[in-house]
Amino acid sequence: MLPTIDLDYLKTVAPGHSIVNDGGMTCVLVPSFPLPEGFDRPCVDLLLRLAPGYPDVQPDMWWFNPAALRIDGVVIPATQATEGFFGRQWQRWSRHLNPGQWRPGIDSLQSYFTLIRKELLAAAPAKVA
Repeated sequence: MLPTIDLDYLKTVAPGHSIVNDGGMTCVLVPSFPLPEGFDRPCVDLLLRLAPGYPDVQPDMWWFNPAALRIDGVVIPATQATEGFFGRQWQRWSRHLNPGQWRPGIDSLQSYFTLIRKELLAAAPAKVA
């Protein structure tokens, strides 16, 4: 199960989320996760698969359904793989934290969501002035 700080955060920012155990992984499904401008849709479902030992063990990667694609057709690096979970195909965003980037006892789902949003903004097309 997730720490109280994560459960409280999810209640605030992700109404309708669900938490499921799948093969020893704690899976967090966030419906209608908002995407920034420049993507082909305003929101997607977000899936996190947290390894046993989380939050002492850092999160690794996340998945979107449907796939989050740029409106200009440019392929976002390390997002081409799809994986099946819960009867759906998920676009895997293969992103890995650097050693020391995750701080056990300090970082939480809130900091991980901040990282996901940062990656989405970096992947979005540049705005034309």
